[in-house]
Amino acid sequence: MAWYGNGGWDYYPPYMSVADKKAHGARALAKLLRKSKRTAEPVVIAHRKRQLTITFWGKAWSDNLERYADLANRLPRGRAYLRNGSVLDLAIAGGRVEAHVAGSELYRVTIGIAPMAKARWRRVVARCTGRIGSLVGLLRGELSDDVLAALTHAKDGLFPEPGELELDCSCPDSAEVCKHVAAVLYGVGIRLDAKPELFFVLRQVDQAELLRSATTGAVSRARPAAGKRIADDRLSAVFGIELEEAPVRARRPARANKSRRSRVSQGRR
Repeated sequence: MAWYGNGGWDYYPPYMSVADKKAHGARALAKLLRKSKRTAEPVVIAHRKRQLTITFWGKAWSDNLERYADLANRLPRGRAYLRNGSVLDLAIAGGRVEAHVAGSELYRVTIGIAPMAKARWRRVVARCTGRIGSLVGLLRGELSDDVLAALTHAKDGLFPEPGELELDCSCPDSAEVCKHVAAVLYGVGIRLDAKPELFFVLRQVDQAELLRSATTGAVSRARPAAGKRIADDRLSAVFGIELEEAPVRARRPARANKSRRSRVSQGRR
């Protein structure tokens, strides 16, 4: 079907159902990943609740995004994409999210997150000193109100502000937060529901420092702190997840040539 706009005659692209888009995207993604010898990591919502995220870390991530007007006004466009399974691949590494989203074509989304400032991290650790009893409790969000407030504080907490995000999508949409980026931002929250330890990988901080701060006093004087720590394999069995190793703080990833890169402004509601 043709239409006439300011630039002259143009044509609507042929209609593709969601299922067709996903099938087309899956084939294209398989070819891409075959070269890197890894399998796709799709975002799957494993519950039927109204809200997308259901755990402390997943909900805190989503709540933080919606706290900022510049992001919140554009995020709803991505929820439908996420719910219908269009985020075909989402991988989290230190300070970086790389994803592929099915649309009219397969689009690549990259989200860079600035490393957390050392001074800010030290303030978080100081406010949590002696108040976090175990890694299991930390990952489950079973914490006191004071600790929860320290972790989720808008300015001095763990969660990134809009100015710390660099967003890029290969789609032709010129919006700072297109629907594909929005779907991936929410998809990170879904991933944190299943693997909360990835939050600390993403923020490039060591969650063990929060635990060490709790044992610096009496426990460390009585016996080495290492004697109080649960081995990784036992902890995985207790918590029911496969833990990721926290990375050594890395420098901010070098910028690559992208089709569109944007930094979200610091607008607050």
